[in-house]
Amino acid sequence: MIPLVFVHGFMGGSAQWRGQTDALVDHCETIALDLPGFGKNAHLPPIATIGRFADWVIAELDHRDVQRFHLLGHSMGGMIAQEIATRIPDRIEKLILYATGSIGVLPGRFETIAQSKARATAEGAKATARRIAATWFLHGSESPAYEDCAAIAERAGPNAILAGLNAMESWSGHDALPDLSCSTLLIWGDRDRTYTWPQIDKLWKTIPQTSLSVIPNCAHAVHLECPKQFNDVLVSSIQ
Repeated sequence: MIPLVFVHGFMGGSAQWRGQTDALVDHCETIALDLPGFGKNAHLPPIATIGRFADWVIAELDHRDVQRFHLLGHSMGGMIAQEIATRIPDRIEKLILYATGSIGVLPGRFETIAQSKARATAEGAKATARRIAATWFLHGSESPAYEDCAAIAERAGPNAILAGLNAMESWSGHDALPDLSCSTLLIWGDRDRTYTWPQIDKLWKTIPQTSLSVIPNCAHAVHLECPKQFNDVLVSSIQ
C-alpha cells in the first residue's frame, strides 16, 4: 500500500491532519510531518528557504525508508511539494497540490508578506499565529475548527514565523511547472483569501498532467472546514 505524505503549510503541524489520517486508515498508510520550527518540531532550528525544506522532507522520508509515496502539500507545503517533485519525481505516485501556487509573493493575498513580517515583529508570535489562522477559515475565528488550528499555529516562535515568511518571499516555482511530470491533483476552496483563483488557474493550465477539484464555500483550510468532501476527493485520487 503506497503511503500518503502530508506536508503542512505555514504555522501548521501534523496535528492538523487528524481528520484525514483517521478517515483514511482503511485506504492507505498516512504520514503527517512536522516541518522544523513548526508543530511538534517547533524546537528544531527553523529553515528559511523552500528548497531546504524540500531537502529536509526528502531526508526524513529516506530516514523512514519511504521510497514511493503520494505527496500532498498545503499552502507553503505545496511549494515544498513542488520542489520535491522536481528533485525525485520517480518516487511520487500522485502529487496533490492543495491551496497553493507557483510563486511565494502572492497578488491578492489578504496582506503582503512584508506586512505580515512587520506585524509579526510588532505584535509577537502568538498574536500573529491567531490572527493569520483566522484568515484560513470562511468564518474566521468563529469557525468550529479555529481554536485547535490556532493552538497548533501558536507553537511557532518568532524566528520560525519570520523564516517561513522569508522562505515564501524568496521562492518561485513558475519556471518548473511545465517540467512537473507527476500526475497531479489540485484542490482549492473557492473562498480562499490567500491563494486566489489566478494562482490555481496557472497551476491547472501549466502542469502537464493535472486535474482540479474545487470545493465550494470553503476558504484556505478546506480539510478542516469540509473534511468529508476533502477526504472523498483524496480517496478517489489515490485509488
